[in-house]
Amino acid sequence: MELYERIREVRKYLEMSQEEFGNKLGVSRDVIKNIELDRLKKPEQKEPLLKLICKEFGVNENWLRFGDGEMFQPLSTDEKLAGFMGALMKCDDSDPVKKLLIGFVELSPEEQEQMKELMKKILENREK
Repeated sequence: MELYERIREVRKYLEMSQEEFGNKLGVSRDVIKNIELDRLKKPEQKEPLLKLICKEFGVNENWLRFGDGEMFQPLSTDEKLAGFMGALMKCDDSDPVKKLLIGFVELSPEEQEQMKELMKKILENREK
C-alpha cells in the first residue's frame, strides 16, 4: 500500500469526508482529493500535512509513511482519561456513569476508600 492509500485509509477509518478531513487539517477538499489520487508530485508538498495528520488524529508516523506498525499511536492513560472526561461532560445528567461518578465524589474520604477496596476486589476477580 502506498502513502496516498494509507492517507485515504485513515480518513475512511475515521468516517470523514474529504471535506471534513481537509477542514480539520486546514486545507480544502481538493487538496485531500489530490493527495488521495497521488497528484502531488513534489514530496515536500505533503510533508507538513503528514506531520499534521499524525498530530491531529494520533496516527503512527511510521505506519503512515512506510506501513510499519499499527495505524494509530496507543493513547496514554492520561489521554484516555481526558477523552473519557470530555465525553462524560457532554452526557446528560441522567447518564448512569455520570451519576455514579458524581455519587463517588460526594462520598466522604472514608467511604471513597471503602469503594476503592471494593473495586479492587471486583477487578481482581475479573482478572482470574
